Amino acid sequence: QVQLAESGGGLVQAGGSLRLSCEASERTFSRYAMAWFRQAPGKERERVACISISGSGDRTYYADSVKGRFTISRDNAKNTVYLQMLSLKLEDTAVYSCAARALACWSTSNRYDSWGQGTQVTVSS
Repeated sequence: QVQLAESGGGLVQAGGSLRLSCEASERTFSRYAMAWFRQAPGKERERVACISISGSGDRTYYADSVKGRFTISRDNAKNTVYLQMLSLKLEDTAVYSCAARALACWSTSNRYDSWGQGTQVTVSS
């Protein structure tokens, strides 16, 4: 398993922006698809974004609710994946967790082998 550590969460006003980071311990980081999930109180965990392994064009996937506002990217030299969040809305409030799995992105959380501890994002009015 890969050890993952998120950072960058916090409190932001609606319309604001945040950038989350997730650093991985694994030297072969580039071989892992990396995803960001979120879970709000009383709601199911949902995948908001995923980026495929390098070498396949860093293909990205987004939930419809965040398309055009969130951008996932990776820096293999730093073993880090980012989630840039713009135009934040109240409904983006959740605990955000990064996750890793070998090879390809998958939409469901049970397909991911490694998880970070999560970081809280709170959007206020």
